[in-house]
Amino acid sequence: MAVFTLFITVWYSMTWAGEFTLSEQLLSDIEKQYGNYARQQVTSWNELITGKLHVKELEKLHAVNDFFNKLAFVNDIDHWGQEDYWATPLQMLTSNGGDCEDFSIAKYFTLREMGVPAERMRLTYVKALELNQAHMVLTYYPSPDAEPLILDNLVKEILPSSERDDLLPVYSFNGDGLWIAKSRGREQRIGHSDRLSRWNEVIAKISSEQIPLPR
Repeated sequence: MAVFTLFITVWYSMTWAGEFTLSEQLLSDIEKQYGNYARQQVTSWNELITGKLHVKELEKLHAVNDFFNKLAFVNDIDHWGQEDYWATPLQMLTSNGGDCEDFSIAKYFTLREMGVPAERMRLTYVKALELNQAHMVLTYYPSPDAEPLILDNLVKEILPSSERDDLLPVYSFNGDGLWIAKSRGREQRIGHSDRLSRWNEVIAKISSEQIPLPR
């Protein structure tokens, strides 16, 4: 797949209720640069966010997980021409795919826009034991001490972490913090996520697109 670089200026409007609405100008720019399919993808994303804004969080999780898991998995080197590239949700949608980091990042920011608090979610690096490789998933904590749910692009069903013994946690982060796994179910906070250069880069890319996605 060709390397995609998003240099368009993203314009948006926010309704009085704070709902996420992408402008016709943005959609037209996307269609000109990436084609009608990309416009449809971004329009569907907009409709997902606004259509599920006021439902229960569990319904939001399933809707967002299903939406992004329909996209293609593509390795960074084939997709972006780089060994390790973290794409924004908009880049993933307009290029119709990404790798595990891209899936997790897109789900995280979409759920943040839909009102799910950052403290209930973590982008979690794990070792996928069956594949014997590093992997990223999105974890959701219904309450601080609750067992997390796993949103994954490999296993499409959302499952509690106790049912994902194929994953070994390594570290996790969100917009507020960074944690290292001490063992299954035990972790230690070691600082802020701004220590992660790739995270800083994806935040900067989202800011340059001028899409109002909260961290």
